[in-house]
Amino acid sequence: MSATSLDNFMDYLVHVRGLSPHTADAYAHDVTQFADFLAVTWGEARAFDFAAVDQAILRRYLAHLHRQEMARTSIMRKMAALRALFRYLVANGEMQHNPAAVLRMAGAPSRLPEALSEAETRDLLAQPDAQEATGQRNRLLLELLYATGMRVSELWRLNVADLRFDDRSIRVLGKGNKERVVFFGAPAEESARQYLQEGRTLHLAGRRGPGEEPALLLSPRGSRLCVRQIQNVVRRFALEIGASARTSPHTLRHTFATHLLDRGADLRAIQELLGHERLGTTQIYTHVSQERLREAYTKAHPLAQAEGKKEGT
Repeated sequence: MSATSLDNFMDYLVHVRGLSPHTADAYAHDVTQFADFLAVTWGEARAFDFAAVDQAILRRYLAHLHRQEMARTSIMRKMAALRALFRYLVANGEMQHNPAAVLRMAGAPSRLPEALSEAETRDLLAQPDAQEATGQRNRLLLELLYATGMRVSELWRLNVADLRFDDRSIRVLGKGNKERVVFFGAPAEESARQYLQEGRTLHLAGRRGPGEEPALLLSPRGSRLCVRQIQNVVRRFALEIGASARTSPHTLRHTFATHLLDRGADLRAIQELLGHERLGTTQIYTHVSQERLREAYTKAHPLAQAEGKKEGT
């Protein structure tokens, strides 16, 4: 792959993968930074020799990013960009496998939950094809996980009767059979109405079992979608946008809480929406937001990098 091939990679991200131009630009920037690392490591002539990259050199790159004290969210995005790059090269026949597909961020704080950025979340929600019955279901599935922060087990149990469109709320049966109310916005309502009127009707037509099926999310055979199927849907579309292979329904729950906190929501309100018994369980998200704030400060403040270097002397 040459430097000029980056334009083709960006076209692939936008027109094939359906990512936003903003996300594609960010990925191209991350790939260029990786090429700079290869230039230092292997020499300028091999800066774009991506076909020779293996997990060993990627681990060295991860260690390099950690030494720079880069925010974990930034490192995650850079890894997502590289996964997308290598998937593109595999699809083009330039590589046999994706060396970044199962790469773990060794040394990263394990207690901090992973969360998608707002741009990544928008890209994820835009992936399903709303012109097809299964695509309508998948779009609603992703919308509800992000809009409500519910657990995958809670989404699995969801019935049509649990949705209330008058106030955009859902009655959720959580851990310990405790009920709570969560809310959703206009995009999720639009997805729900379309799926109930179109896609779910088609799925019900394929049903062979006796009686009525109360479940909201159905398989093409008209039966309740199982937890594993929900997990597979999330993972499939996460890989489509270059997110971590470990992205799961729980990632969207983390993303829901993190974005609320980033935008000023009260921690106790988030606790209620998530169904946490203890506030301490919810407080983990304050660490995530502080990390994002530190990243924003380091990037934006004129003296932030100078101060950081000064502290390290």
